[in-house]
Amino acid sequence: MKYFRILTAGAGMIALLASAPGFATAPSGLGVNGIVNGHYGTLTMNTAGDKTGQWGLILKTLADTDMGVDEVSLTGGGYTGWHAHPGPVFVTVTQGSIKWYDGSNPLCTPHTYSEGQSFIEPAYKVHNAVNNSSSVTAIFVAMTIKPVGFVGPAFVLDRAEPNNCKF
Repeated sequence: MKYFRILTAGAGMIALLASAPGFATAPSGLGVNGIVNGHYGTLTMNTAGDKTGQWGLILKTLADTDMGVDEVSLTGGGYTGWHAHPGPVFVTVTQGSIKWYDGSNPLCTPHTYSEGQSFIEPAYKVHNAVNNSSSVTAIFVAMTIKPVGFVGPAFVLDRAEPNNCKF
């Protein structure tokens, strides 16, 4: 079983902010290992004229863009706290399983993602991820596409617990 310490200054800032007054929904058991953050400028990509079979890609940003990869761990019973991001997050669970709560779902019904499964967190979607196990650490990798300057704690936009998701 792997356990990760918070290794980057940005992740350490998340932990610091989580304990600061005014942080509406502090995480519990959260560890973030920042693997890489790269700057790509303004993106304009369109493979429509040069597809692979039926697959093609259109990706356009209106300003300079960063992309990053983090390894996130949630200890047994841990949770991220309610938050959103200023860009999409592409998530793949690599160990254990998590329950992902969408704050805009009227019933706040969780979706469970297990090892090997992937999903996308849309930009500005209020959500919370909870470790499905009380004893096994859940680990997932998160790839982000984001505006320049939203690194570390700036990429996590704190949100209050939605009224429909009180638990």
